[in-house]
Amino acid sequence: MIPATTAVSRLAALRSMGDEEGLDLLVIGGGVTGAGVALDAATRGLRTGIVEMQDWASGTSGRSSKLVHGGMRYLYNLDFALVQEALRERGLLLSTIAPHLVRAQPFLWPLRTPVVERSYSALGVGLYDAMSALGNLTLPGDRGAAAVPTQKHYSRKQTLERFPDLRPEHLTGSIRFYDARVDDARLVLGLVRTAVSYGALAATRAQATELLREEARRGSATDEPARVVGAVVTDLETGETHHVRAKHVVNATGVWTEEVESLAREGGGLQVLASKGVHLVVPRDRIRGDAGLFLRTEKSVLFVIPWQHYWVIGTTDTPWNGPLRHPITTRTDIEYVLEQANKVLASDLTADDIIGTWAGLRPLLQPKDSAPGESAKISREHTVAEVAPGMVSIAGGKLTTYRVMARDAVDFALGPEKARRWPSITEKIPLVGAVGLEAAGRYLARVAPGYGWDADRVEHLLSRYGSEVGTLIDLIEEDPSLAAPLPSAPVYLGAEVAFAVRYEGSLHLEDILLHRLRIDHEQRDRGLGAVADVLAIAVPLLGWDADRQAAEVKAYEARLAGIRAGEAEADDEAAVAARHTAEDLIPIRTLRRVNR
Repeated sequence: MIPATTAVSRLAALRSMGDEEGLDLLVIGGGVTGAGVALDAATRGLRTGIVEMQDWASGTSGRSSKLVHGGMRYLYNLDFALVQEALRERGLLLSTIAPHLVRAQPFLWPLRTPVVERSYSALGVGLYDAMSALGNLTLPGDRGAAAVPTQKHYSRKQTLERFPDLRPEHLTGSIRFYDARVDDARLVLGLVRTAVSYGALAATRAQATELLREEARRGSATDEPARVVGAVVTDLETGETHHVRAKHVVNATGVWTEEVESLAREGGGLQVLASKGVHLVVPRDRIRGDAGLFLRTEKSVLFVIPWQHYWVIGTTDTPWNGPLRHPITTRTDIEYVLEQANKVLASDLTADDIIGTWAGLRPLLQPKDSAPGESAKISREHTVAEVAPGMVSIAGGKLTTYRVMARDAVDFALGPEKARRWPSITEKIPLVGAVGLEAAGRYLARVAPGYGWDADRVEHLLSRYGSEVGTLIDLIEEDPSLAAPLPSAPVYLGAEVAFAVRYEGSLHLEDILLHRLRIDHEQRDRGLGAVADVLAIAVPLLGWDADRQAAEVKAYEARLAGIRAGEAEADDEAAVAARHTAEDLIPIRTLRRVNR
């Protein structure tokens, strides 16, 4: 039985982190890397804590392209080792770690010239397939479950049969290859909840605002820096502080890396460049096609990715110099993505077709000699570095390779001897919902007709909860009304709202709409129309009074107004100003930086 993460368990976790026993390892940052570090450390038998100043996956890890991929474009940069590593991790996620969340996805690579481009592209895709097959040979367990079909070539006619909305002019054919897609926020939730099941202590809305240090040793020719021995963690919900002692602290905060490093030292450490990536969402019936598209643009690459009920189109890759908490999609971003998509799509998409957008910041390692504006050329490989004795930072990488990053961070923190004694075992650890997936699918197919659920509903539930669908059924047995779809968002069941509160640690309305149900980018009103239906289920479980409900609704409405205002602006600076007119319901704190 997986322990439920709730508002109550969160408070208990913060109290336990601050007890006299202390932690072996404290993770700062609740994105995919930090969640991966927490799981890696917990499964080595370390007493582990993880804190996140917002909700899980509130930053980059909830605003990605939602792809698990080797990185076809990195072959152009000859980053063979990076691609090989990522393809092996893709295989692990598909076969063992999260087969319910990570699904194989075919893509078409449209070709414009008949011979040279096809030959050149086929060579690249062939290398991609070969590296994938080689990586699968080293996977534990059932390697066949990780295999995806190899490339297939289509003529112009065959391509248009498979994707009727491709523009026929200049099209000579295509190559089909496979990668995978994932709900990034649910992957992070799965990592955290699995870590909790192995004893990790986890808390959102808990910010590391200061570091704890032991007295510096003096008397030598060079004073030895004081060792970091934990952090002061502020509960942003209550204002209480907890002194969390830890033998090792890992900074896994992505684009916030340098800000957190400033708690330990002035200058130095890892340097991270924030690069903005924008995605648009359009209805599934707006584009006719049964595969994704992979397109190279003059600035980056463009993916057109089919999901169950919509398409995701992105991305951009532009330097970001604004506030890190609320990156914003501008009118210029929207026009650019639409322009690139319409170059190959006969759908002639317009801004009126867009039902959702999001902007995320990639945490790219910053080479000291790189020129401004060249973020697309910076390697995605990760680096672990000691910021101060007792504290390490990890940055770079990408969602697909989170597990390798986590392993390297824990190895580095422990040191070679301890890392050999307690090696990482996460390549063999399934996430919550992965064990018994096939049996759960058969069970759900059997009971679904009794609840009026069709095959589309069954696929939706399995791809989000996996074998935890049994827990959803238990909630419905307690309250049969939860079997019905939400009237304002019929893709989701009432039971999913209850599950988000009782098992997935939702503390606020926005937690449910943004990171549990994802209604925020799936409906034109960004979920505003679903607020009443969601609150009707969540409020009794959370124990909110009328004032608290009003504050939650007001904050959500203000957030949406800020986003809409920002999307009407042409440049980042104006868009940020518009977005930041909306105050956060739970503000983060100013950090106490060192001055030495």
